[in-house]
Amino acid sequence: MKGRFIAAGLLIALALPAAARAADLQRAEEIVGGRCFLCHGMEGEAASALYPRLAGQHSEYIAKQLGDFKSGKRKSDTMAGMAADLTPEEMKALGAFFEKKPATRSTTAEPDLAGVGRYIFTKGNPYSGVAACVSCHGAKGHGTPQLPRLAGQQALYLENQLKQFNTRERNNDNAVMHSVASKLTELERKAVADYIATLD
Repeated sequence: MKGRFIAAGLLIALALPAAARAADLQRAEEIVGGRCFLCHGMEGEAASALYPRLAGQHSEYIAKQLGDFKSGKRKSDTMAGMAADLTPEEMKALGAFFEKKPATRSTTAEPDLAGVGRYIFTKGNPYSGVAACVSCHGAKGHGTPQLPRLAGQQALYLENQLKQFNTRERNNDNAVMHSVASKLTELERKAVADYIATLD
């Protein structure tokens, strides 16, 4: 009899986290349907090349960025407003929601430009001191929970972020990006962004 109570208790204990996760994801879907979808789409696919694709992005990274927008550490009037009333739990739930979505990628209209980008992504530029992107973001651009997944990201969005790292408009993340971005030419920025957008 005692064994049955213990077994039942274990089943309940195991079921509670699963139920909580389902509730969290349901709440995340409500938030996405109420505000995020306007720019990022319900599936995290992004409504425009100006906005980042969130599908497949690391949940911890998304939660951190939302926290940084809310605190003002990462500057964006639009995102500061969107994140203003989110709780840390909701930020984590949103991260988990988008991480589960299948990532997409783009094709390039300029294979030669993407070829230059591939070189920079994999080898960097030893002549100007630009580090290879793979050294932090991995050979496939999938990143880590602390470093963003780049693979398949919108090329224009990536290019704009590199510009913001260079001008220090964006300074909430790894300072290494300031150094990398400051050494990239406009052509290299466009090239590496174009190549990364094709990765899956």
